[in-house]
This record gives sequence, C-alpha cells and structure tokens, in this order.
Amino acid sequence: MSHGHSHGDHGHHHHHHGDGDTSSLPPALDTSVPDSELTPSQLSRRGMLRRTGLLGAGLAAGSVLAGAGEAAASVQEHTAKSSKGNGGYLWLAGDHHIHTQYSSDAKYRVIDHVRQANAHGLDWMVITDHGSVAHAKIGVEKVNPDIVAARDQTDDTLVFQGLEWNIPGAEHGTVFVHPGSNEVAVLKEFENSFDGSVKNASGNSPANEALAIAGVNFLADQVRRRKVKDALFLANHPARKGIDSPHEIRGWRDAQPTIAVGMEGAPGHQAGGIPKPNGPGSGRGIYDNSPSADSFAAYPLESYRTWGGFDWMTATVGGLWDSLLAEGKPWWITANSDSHNVYADTAVRGPGGDFNANGRYEDPVYGTGISLTDTDFWPGQYSRTHVGATSFAYKAVMDGIRAGRVWVDHGGLISGLDARLVSGGREVTLGDSLHVRRGAQVDLVIRISLANGPNWAQFQPSLARVDVIQGDVTGPVADKDTFATPHTKVVKSFEVDKASGTVRLTYSLGRLDKPVYVRLRGTDGNRSAVGAGGAAIDPAGPAMDVLGDADPWKDLWFYSNPMWVLPA
Repeated sequence: MSHGHSHGDHGHHHHHHGDGDTSSLPPALDTSVPDSELTPSQLSRRGMLRRTGLLGAGLAAGSVLAGAGEAAASVQEHTAKSSKGNGGYLWLAGDHHIHTQYSSDAKYRVIDHVRQANAHGLDWMVITDHGSVAHAKIGVEKVNPDIVAARDQTDDTLVFQGLEWNIPGAEHGTVFVHPGSNEVAVLKEFENSFDGSVKNASGNSPANEALAIAGVNFLADQVRRRKVKDALFLANHPARKGIDSPHEIRGWRDAQPTIAVGMEGAPGHQAGGIPKPNGPGSGRGIYDNSPSADSFAAYPLESYRTWGGFDWMTATVGGLWDSLLAEGKPWWITANSDSHNVYADTAVRGPGGDFNANGRYEDPVYGTGISLTDTDFWPGQYSRTHVGATSFAYKAVMDGIRAGRVWVDHGGLISGLDARLVSGGREVTLGDSLHVRRGAQVDLVIRISLANGPNWAQFQPSLARVDVIQGDVTGPVADKDTFATPHTKVVKSFEVDKASGTVRLTYSLGRLDKPVYVRLRGTDGNRSAVGAGGAAIDPAGPAMDVLGDADPWKDLWFYSNPMWVLPA
C-alpha cells in the first residue's frame, strides 16, 4: 500500500516543513482540503485516520490535545491555538528505531519502511542503521540519498536520518539530527569518533563510559555551533543485556539534558514472543538474555525479561525509571518497532552483493514463502510513540520529544490521550511542571479516546483499566547506581466499562505541600500480576512475559510520561 504523492499534490512536501511552519499540513490531515481533491492514496490515509479516531468528527484528542470538555475542532484550528499556549498540540505518531538494507542484519529499502510507516498511520520516523565500520565508512553517505528521495516521495511522513549508536561501555541508542546540509557530515564524524564498535570500546570500563559522555557532548556542540539545527539521543532496549548501569544513564542525562532525553520504555521486536509453530517462540523484544561479565551485577534476573511488553526499568512501579523521576529531572520513555525483518513477510535479501564492501545489501525480492521466525512488525503496525508537536515539522517533533509531551501504546489500545494537572485555573500536560502555592488543591483530569476500529491484527482493543501512579520528588540521589524509590505507588485505578467513545476521569491529588509527580498506565486487562514492590505498591501491574509464549496482541498497555507538581 503506497502513499507516495506527486510534487503537484497541494504543494505539501517534507522539505518545506521548517521550524516555524504551522500551516503546511499534509493533505490527508488538512481538513480544509475536501475528499474530492485528494488522490486515491491520500483519501485512503484520511479514511484510516478517521476510522482510528485520529481525525475529523470523532474526538480530536487522538491527534490533537483537546481541552477537557472542549468540543472537537479541526487540526488547523488546534495548530493555530498552539502558539497561544493553551495546550493545542498536534499529536504525531512515530517510531525512532528502524533498520534498512544498510544494516548488516536487516534487508528493506528506506522507501519500503517509509511506505509501510505511512500506511500504518505514522507521521514521523527515524532511519537508524547500525553503527559499524562499514556503516561509518560508507553507509552514512549511501543511505542519505534514499532518505532524501523518500522525503520527496511521501508527503505526510517526516523522515529523519539517524543511526543506532553502539554506546561505549553500554547498550545501543538512537541518535538523530534535524535534516540539513550537514546531517551526513555530523553523523559520520560522530560515528567514527564515538561508536563503541568502530572504536573497539564496547566493554564495561571507565574509559569507555567517558567516551560515551564525550559523544553526547559532541552532539550538543554541533547544535551549539549550528552545524545541525537539533540532535537527540535515546537509549534503546536499556535492560535487555543488563549493561546500561544506573550511573551510566544518569551520566548521559546529566551531561547534556537537552540531548540525552530518554529511553525505550518498550523495545521493538515484539513479535518475538509469538509461540511456535506460528511464530519465533522467543521473548518479546528478544529479551531472552542472562547476565554477562559486563552486566550491572545488582540487577535482578527478572530485569532481563519484558513485562507486558515493556522494559523492566519502565514497567516496575518504584523501579529505575521512577528513581530517575523522583530526582525531579526529566527522563522520557518511547516505544518503537526496531524493525529489521518483519514477521509473516515474504521478502528476502536480493541475490549477490557484498555488505562489507558495499555497505548495503541488494534490494529485497519476493521469496515465495512466509517467514514465521522473524521477530518484527512494520513501523506503526504495533508500537507507536505519540508526540505533542506545535506543527507538522521536524523541529516541532524534536521539541515535543525533548519536552516530554509523549505517550506510547501497543496494538492501538487507545486512540488518544489528554492528561492534565489542574490548579486554580492553570494547567499543564505531559512532561511539564505545575507551579502552585503550598497547600493548593491539584486535580488530575484525563480524557481518553478509546479504540474505535480494528487494529492491524483485525480486532478492536478494549481498555479495561487506567492506573494513576504517583511519587514523591526527593531530589538528586547520593548513589548514582540507585534503581528504586520507595515513595512511588499506584494511587488510583479506574475500571473502564465503555467499549467506544470517550472516557473522562478525574483524580484529586489533594492539597499539596511537597513536590510530586504523576504518570499514567492503562491495560486491556488480559494479563496482570502483583508488582515487585508488593500489592500496596502495585496490586495489578504487568506480568513478566513468558519465553516462547507471549503473544503481543493478547497483552496491550499504554504508558504516559510524567507531570510534576512543585509547591512553593
């Protein structure tokens, strides 16, 4: 299913989406363009967005942050309002972790992933081929023309160039930059200077950890010197091998908090858990590891598994993520496909070619069979990262991620989320801090657009429960390897008894005299277990995924990033 458009389609092209562009929307999103003026592919995309509640007469909160009780309005109206600071954001779904034929363990063309992402409803995506000697030498340059061509061919999906960084002394991470004349040069210099594989700096050592910090500092310097307009770094599958120690994560964040902004709350490779003989029979996220010599010794064995498809660091209430948030410092979560080779696809690598010599595989071809052992979904097919942006533009997406205006879901569990902290006529949304007088009354107001159509597994998900998780802000920790906080727990659970439409929930935080944060979690209710901290902390959290028997479609969750209340 292709959504490529000719250059004459309403004049909307990605390379025109500049930093201040708040009006140049893709035709399918632009409700001022009538259906009759759309191409067949644009009309198909608009229909898909309508069916999933992301556009039009349904609840606008699916793609636009609508105020509680506010009538649905058009995308353009909300975009215009955003400049007035009343919370009117475009909610753009995306994926920051995708591999192509320029990765040694993948096979698809850039345009294959872009078309699939577009067809699955994504608004933005990042191409992140593996850092390696071959990629650093020739791959960065070779993939760029494919990315530039894809930007021109597909109007309504923003395509970033990045790479998957082999973090020295740690796991992998997404690094990406704002498109521009220096995107290749900056990424190439970064990879050649700071990639753990290229520099033979993968092992756990103080020198390698210092090299990682130097890499983050380099990205900040490139932005400061205006070599690129922006750059971001997100840690990928952080608990998979146990080698991202708490102090390393804090080190990246504290060194450059506007560059190192978060981690994958849920890894890709979600099809890995589909049982044999119909699937790979492994673990969701390929989280099937055990500790190694480079692993952080204090991590428990259960950290090497996913929980409801989410990384242990995120899924554990009062765990590592909460210990970071309790410091009062931003650290955001995302979700993505990590797409290399797609489950139930028919493509195989093209014959011939030499990856080490050419930096790429030959274009994929029809393989006549269906692969039931591949572990991935297409971008947007299962995992989505929703970013509140002020416009349909590259910089706006990056700014939204940096600000923490992000929520994530699996399997289309919900269509939209609007969460706000409210006090005395003032309010903030995801990622922000509400400053109030000591003793002020604070309320949490949540509006959820439920799934109103089938997902890509052809069933309509049903949201069963929403949990409010609250924690005290206790300040910076003395021990940088802290990975728990005792002051965070589930404070309220809402049972959802509607199958479609909108759910409005409110929770009173009371009159606050100390700083706190809140975050949200929701589930289809199919699998749950008492959390690691006990029933008083998390009575019905995600269950640990079973290796070989973890169908991802039967265990769906959404998570939001936090909001803080800071009494003074």
